[in-house]
Amino acid sequence: MKLLFIGDIYGRPGREAVKKALPEYREKLGVHLVVANAENIHHGKGITEDDLHEMQKAGVDFFTSGNHIFKERAIIPFLDSKRVPLVRPANYPPNVPGRGYEIVEGGLKQNVLVINLMGRIFMPMHLDCPFRAADKILEETKHENLAAIFVDFHAETTSEKMALAHYLDGRVTAVVGTHTHVPTADERVLPGGTAFQSDAGFSGPINSVIGAQKEEIIENFLTQMPVKHQVAHGPTVFNGCVIDIDDKTRKAISIQRLQRYFD
Repeated sequence: MKLLFIGDIYGRPGREAVKKALPEYREKLGVHLVVANAENIHHGKGITEDDLHEMQKAGVDFFTSGNHIFKERAIIPFLDSKRVPLVRPANYPPNVPGRGYEIVEGGLKQNVLVINLMGRIFMPMHLDCPFRAADKILEETKHENLAAIFVDFHAETTSEKMALAHYLDGRVTAVVGTHTHVPTADERVLPGGTAFQSDAGFSGPINSVIGAQKEEIIENFLTQMPVKHQVAHGPTVFNGCVIDIDDKTRKAISIQRLQRYFD
């Protein structure tokens, strides 16, 4: 089977880029499941049900998130509902709304375990250990009939992402990083059969500072005064990756970066 993952969708420009790129990729590549990180989907921070529905119509099957999952508080009451195809990082403290993993049915009627984790280095909150959280989830789901296990690791540093990927090598199908919005050129299949990329990048306005209007961010760096982050406009980019998975072993055969620009 083939799984396509879309990096952080940033605001309306990101949603428009997905609507332009995804239908062609789904058909051309023969994709069976599309997962996207949606934590920035609403005006650059947060998530609404309407945004998710819009992306579902464009071809996204399931959504992961990150540190902005609770930014739009209207989504919080729905995070525990199975009808909302969204997970939040599994290593938040206990009793936090939402779930950290979900078993999703792909296009071939095969079950895929989607896990969302968040890093701890340079992140603005105190979280449980993502390594131990992954161990716990794999133990809880070890008797499930799974065609693949996909991990979105929402983290700041490449070292933490690489460490988790090597820690899970051979036990999951793929570990792909999000959060930094810049695609990395380190995609490969690790020795144990786990596909890895430090960061899938983002889908959104390219003439920006990771999605936000560049003038405001430059002002912040120059003055150290707080500024309001607003979604940039203009040309957009679609970033993601596609993972080819062995149906018998659930290990990755290959991982390929996807990138497309729109005027």
